[in-house]
Amino acid sequence: MEHIGIFKQIVSNPYEYAQNWKEKTGGKVIGNFCSYTPEELITAAGALPFRILGSGATISKANAFLQAYSCSLVRGALEDSLEGRLNFLDGTVFPHTCDSIQRLSDIWRMNTNYAFHADLIMPVKLDTESSEQYMISVIRKFRKDLETGFGVRITDEMLQKAIQTSNQVRSSLATLYEIRKNSPEKIKSSELHTVFKASMVMDRSRLADALRELILFLENQKVAKKPNTKRIVLTGGLCSMPDVYDVIESSSGAVVWDDFCTGSRYFEGRIKEEGDLEKNIAERYISRIVCPAKHSGIYARGNYLLEKIRENHADGVIFVFLKFCDPHSFDYPYMKEMLDKEGIPSMLFEIEEQASSGGQLQTRCEAFMEML
Repeated sequence: MEHIGIFKQIVSNPYEYAQNWKEKTGGKVIGNFCSYTPEELITAAGALPFRILGSGATISKANAFLQAYSCSLVRGALEDSLEGRLNFLDGTVFPHTCDSIQRLSDIWRMNTNYAFHADLIMPVKLDTESSEQYMISVIRKFRKDLETGFGVRITDEMLQKAIQTSNQVRSSLATLYEIRKNSPEKIKSSELHTVFKASMVMDRSRLADALRELILFLENQKVAKKPNTKRIVLTGGLCSMPDVYDVIESSSGAVVWDDFCTGSRYFEGRIKEEGDLEKNIAERYISRIVCPAKHSGIYARGNYLLEKIRENHADGVIFVFLKFCDPHSFDYPYMKEMLDKEGIPSMLFEIEEQASSGGQLQTRCEAFMEML
């Protein structure tokens, strides 16, 4: 698809894209590992928010700093940094999520030479009266850290413009999900995943324009519906392997929703564009659906999953976990039990980013679709 071309090109070499953007604009590039990173503040500071997902290269140097049971995202990112593949970065932001990311922050600080390093120690419990005030204080401190670190002043006007752009991007990504939900034939799940990966590293103003063009094309596209397609919801940890989607679709499935930080959690919720902008950013993080590293109720994630299954008329659920991702593994038993009580079929698949798992997944997906 021609309109996906720009996104595919960026995803094929995101590091090169960021380097070229930096040389062309003279701006800074700030890496991050989590959708709890306030991208709006980075954009307002004139920098490019860059989501680090790892290149998938063979890991060697990182093994000297991390245990073998650290997930491939953490080990792969450190490997890329130690090998110099992330030299275009001017700094890195570490929201405190899982234990592995928190420990990576310390290792990163001591063994890399980026000019800027920020730890965002956000509240874990988001359902208490004090959590919002705590979150606001973290956002305000991060704003000051960016100003001090890069010698800029982030005015409310600059932040408001960045929020408006972010809201446009999130609205467009939500629209793409609606298009896929209603007509999965119009855009393959693997293509939508490519759009998302590009969206997390692309200049946000250019991204907003590219997404509008893609949506206009898809809305005017006429396609034939595929019979006997099973509607699937994905849930779990980070998933940056497009072959997961290809395998599902080749097995007569269509992913109509997901619960990934590189998916729906990235665009869910809008930020109010008037009033106390720092408070508005904090409110979005407080109110949107949490990941396993946060808490907003014992059954919050399970209830959310059931809600999305019903909304999207899904036939089944596939849990996709990175190997050694403990937070998602801890949530799995109770979420699986909730699905079983509702009679919703599910399958668990564990992936390792540095190893191809397509053949095994293909066999299991085909059997799962037949069962559905």
